[in-house]
Amino acid sequence: MNQLIAIVLTLLSVIILVYMLSKKMDIKIVLFALGLVLLYCAVLMGNKITVLAPVSNQFLKPIQVIIDQFTSTLSQAGFVILLLAGYSAYMSHIGANDVTVSALTSSMKGIKSVYLLVPIVFLMSNILSLVVPSASNLAIILLATLYPVLRATGMSRLTSAALIATSATIIPTPLGSDNVALASALHLSTTQYVFGYHALISIPTLLLIAVIQYFWQKHEDKKDGQEISYEEELKKYGLKEESTQKLKVKGGKFVRFIYGLLPLAPIIILIVDFIYNLVRGVTTTMSVQEVTLISWIIAIIVELINTKDAKQVLQDSNVFIKGMGNAMSIVVLLVAAQTYVQGLNAVGIMTMLQNSMTDIKSAGILLPIIMVIFTAVIVILSGSGIALIFALIPLIVPLAKSAGIAPQQLSVPIQLAANLLRAVSPVAAVVLIVSEATHLDTAQIIKRTSVPMLGGVVIMLILSFCLL
Repeated sequence: MNQLIAIVLTLLSVIILVYMLSKKMDIKIVLFALGLVLLYCAVLMGNKITVLAPVSNQFLKPIQVIIDQFTSTLSQAGFVILLLAGYSAYMSHIGANDVTVSALTSSMKGIKSVYLLVPIVFLMSNILSLVVPSASNLAIILLATLYPVLRATGMSRLTSAALIATSATIIPTPLGSDNVALASALHLSTTQYVFGYHALISIPTLLLIAVIQYFWQKHEDKKDGQEISYEEELKKYGLKEESTQKLKVKGGKFVRFIYGLLPLAPIIILIVDFIYNLVRGVTTTMSVQEVTLISWIIAIIVELINTKDAKQVLQDSNVFIKGMGNAMSIVVLLVAAQTYVQGLNAVGIMTMLQNSMTDIKSAGILLPIIMVIFTAVIVILSGSGIALIFALIPLIVPLAKSAGIAPQQLSVPIQLAANLLRAVSPVAAVVLIVSEATHLDTAQIIKRTSVPMLGGVVIMLILSFCLL
């Protein structure tokens, strides 16, 4: 009887979760609510709920579960996410992000071949997502800085729009909040997870997507025929050509070069440390926390030398703290997802799933495919990849174990599929922003993004089976 109740409760909770995601409602509160309901159902069913601290009453255990999740998350993955958000906010404030973006976008101006630009722009804009991890924020920046450059070279509106809509996909970075959370769930350092597993799949996938972009955009441009020039576009929609972006950083080329490196400093240090330890045969590496704080200290020193205004620099350093506070919602999302999974565990559904997976032949092949299809449906309906990733993180290790596969064989396909398919959703913020700015229908943009992104999902799934 308890098994039937567990199945019914799980199905209802999944239906509610999918519905809320599709309606773009605040998923944090939904996950907390579903987790609490499941936990209280488990109490009524007489199931055991394990908590870290003793409680005086069984009905207080679900509340203690949430407290336990906050305690463990804030001391591990949550703290890393907060630090990275603080560093990103500080880089934006001092103008270092603008220098990096400007340097990379201006380097494309000398390339005259329109279709040679397609793979270059795709890869370059994905590299920029290291500096601006938010897909929608990066799109806004690229629409102001890169879009006029692309259109001036003769690139079509649809090709330009498609490249900007796919600018933030699956670049392997130890600074990504999803990578930090997944590495923590898999009991790996972020560096080990990103360079040992994620990059193994994501880098060749990105290179092959760049090739697909070249042929697909060229094919579609030929099929669509002649379109308006950039000058005609500006005139038709009453727009003004964007002026050259003014950089906040003052100084010569060497100063701008140093500032341009600052947003990438944590990644550069981590890569150098990873290679150095690999050569020495040492498994321990610097933590993301250590690297972020070191990079912040370096940035403050650079600011002090460049501005020679200690009072202002010290005041500006508070932006780091404020940036940490702004990322608390991401940490809460992670805790909410863990609370929901604790509820699923408590009613007994996870044990049932694990047992069923153990009994199915070829579960190791079927499970990643099923989870990628599930991810595709939810991301296309909701337009959000990161929310789904955080919701699924606590399920990855137990499901992978029951299917007899390594956790990364499940985490990497889910993660990459979620980030790739965001650009195929008609309700994704990045697609809507690009659509509005370029005066194109979302359906037109999705037609241009769908083949490269779906092709990328197939490629990364095949690579995952072969290499992980």
